[in-house]
Amino acid sequence: MAAHKKIKKAAMNQQLLTNIYQLKKDWKNLESIMERSIEPTEQGRFDLALAKAKYFYLLKEAKYRKVSAGD
Repeated sequence: MAAHKKIKKAAMNQQLLTNIYQLKKDWKNLESIMERSIEPTEQGRFDLALAKAKYFYLLKEAKYRKVSAGD
């Protein structure tokens, strides 16, 4: 039973890291678009702030779980 729990936890941790990498990519992509935009829209600024907030939230969650890319 404990081995099953450990495998499930490892899979969840890996998914968390995958989500962090994807959110960082999305955030940086939106940031790049906004920097090149002549007149950034309010929606664009909102999307950028949301992507950044999600990324930092998941980083905080990973820290709480003591998950790192080196695990």
